[in-house]
Amino acid sequence: MDQDITSQLRQQESEEKEALALLLERHLSRQEQLFVQKTKMGTAQSYFGSVTLEWLASRVSFALQLQLFRRKYDQKTHNIIRDSETIEELQQRPLDWSRQAHLAQYLAVLKNHKFPPILVVISKDWVNDPNAIEWDSECRADVSVDDFTSLDKNDSIGLLNIGKNYSIFALDGQHRLMGIQGLMELLQTGKLDIYNKDKKATGNPITLDDLIEEYDLDPIALQSLSKEKIGIEIIPAVIKGETYEEARRRVRSVFVHVNRMAISLSKGQLVLLNEDDGFAIVSRRLAITHPLLKDRDEKDWNSRVNWDSATIASKSTVLTTLQALQDMTEGYLEDKFPQWKSKNKKNLISLRPDDQEIEEGLKLISKLFDGLASLPSYRQLEQGVKTYELRRFNHEKGGGEGNFLFRPVGQIALAQALGFLVFGKEMQLESIIKKIIYFDEIGGFSYMDRYQSIWYGVLYDPMKKRIQVSGKKLASRLLIYLLGGVKDDLEKAEIRRALAEARTIEEKTIDFQGNFVNPKKVGLPNILVDS
Repeated sequence: MDQDITSQLRQQESEEKEALALLLERHLSRQEQLFVQKTKMGTAQSYFGSVTLEWLASRVSFALQLQLFRRKYDQKTHNIIRDSETIEELQQRPLDWSRQAHLAQYLAVLKNHKFPPILVVISKDWVNDPNAIEWDSECRADVSVDDFTSLDKNDSIGLLNIGKNYSIFALDGQHRLMGIQGLMELLQTGKLDIYNKDKKATGNPITLDDLIEEYDLDPIALQSLSKEKIGIEIIPAVIKGETYEEARRRVRSVFVHVNRMAISLSKGQLVLLNEDDGFAIVSRRLAITHPLLKDRDEKDWNSRVNWDSATIASKSTVLTTLQALQDMTEGYLEDKFPQWKSKNKKNLISLRPDDQEIEEGLKLISKLFDGLASLPSYRQLEQGVKTYELRRFNHEKGGGEGNFLFRPVGQIALAQALGFLVFGKEMQLESIIKKIIYFDEIGGFSYMDRYQSIWYGVLYDPMKKRIQVSGKKLASRLLIYLLGGVKDDLEKAEIRRALAEARTIEEKTIDFQGNFVNPKKVGLPNILVDS
């Protein structure tokens, strides 16, 4: 008897599942309905579902195309016109159209691509018509915009009407929408224009053929991307009982809050999470494995890498930042692994290198840091000298040595110069390190804030009394010259002229003795030779 009852229950359950499947299939086959779950947080009611990328690209518009923004909407850039009336109300960052091509390629090229759900508002024409019958005599809505058919007794799951008579706008995820629209354009037309931030076409468009050839993609698999699904959260433009102004205020409040609450990742955090950029991967592993950088299990040990910020505070005990390490890694290895960089000529993105290349890159950059760790300035750290004592300029509170090697911009310039010499000019790293050690011993990296230093006016701004990042390229060229990498007399003359220009302040040029001289009198220091 028990077996018979169990069998009957299983059969009944199976029949119920079949009936439910048939019911859902009948309803979901209609393009105007979406299967959703109804949720509520605070007073905000919304619906969760999923839609195809193709549907999203064709049916969803940008938030600033909402009627409440129309009066201040720029049709060309799809951004709000910022003036005294709008600046306080709208905190949304302007759409950056230069991101579209990269986002579209991300979806097309990377197999493990993933976008978070998009938050949208659904509306109808009557919302913006004060004479519509949906508004009562007190100008309150008799009905809600959303048309939800419940399929359970708790009114929590069901079907939401999203037919053609509805307008849908993205409140959060507008750049994701932009990327998806770019992907659809690429799949449908075979090309995608490259834009600047203000949506002005620049450079050559990306073509589908370029992507297929460069990344060995399957054309059939590419076309199937349009049927992939993305999560979507829908809120109604007007809820029953609201006035138009109350509805507008609620929607605009959500619009502002989701953007204020969205905290951008720092440059360091982006490097920390990046699993596709070879330079980021190698620099992360370098930071946790190399003796000069990695944390030690010592009581008074201070971390030598700032994992979050791209800058170093004056009292900080770190030696460098993770962002600087990535820039150093790229600067040193870009001539060795040019394929790790984006294909800028075709506006194509780069893909993760294979594990063998990553291991090789880590060995090469580790060898560089072995050499750097032997520099007299860095050896002082093992003697208990604090990094800020060597980094700070003499005029800063507490004073310091103003050492080139303890500034991220100096570290990057050095790595770029050495990468060019080792992999571009095929010079021996061991020989270069010997020269740098000598240069460090005679104070070549110290006291950038003094006119005797070659870095005065280059990386140190004597007027503002601070580091000047704009001098990084010249600093790298000077290092290449000092280390014997410049043979052409015309190139030497150009470096000398650039150095004289950097040391010219308010039309007065300062030589290495502190005298005001004719710019042509500023010479270059002697080239370093093997000891």
